[in-house]
Amino acid sequence: MTTQQYKNLKGLKKENLRDNMSTMEIVLNMLAEATTTELSKAHQPEGFSENQKIARRGGSYAGQVRQDIEKDTGRPVITSQNATQLNTVVVDMIENVAETQNPDNNENKS
Repeated sequence: MTTQQYKNLKGLKKENLRDNMSTMEIVLNMLAEATTTELSKAHQPEGFSENQKIARRGGSYAGQVRQDIEKDTGRPVITSQNATQLNTVVVDMIENVAETQNPDNNENKS
């Protein structure tokens, strides 16, 4: 998937893609970047073509991990959720935890 396709999936126009990734998406992106860096150090590519091959290999390792995770969980790692939707999930989760830990506060709200 290209960067533009990824942004389209998340419904982004000018927003930063990384700011709109889930934790798993960020981790896999970092894995691809770190792997590419290590491969570059080990193989010392010269020129654009060799660097491009190294970058594709680094990305392919992260892609393999993503596929393994998706196979094991039965859910896609790449999500269409953007930062607003991801933040709503987190806020709702925090509020639910707070409600279960302080049931007396819920009675006072009525």
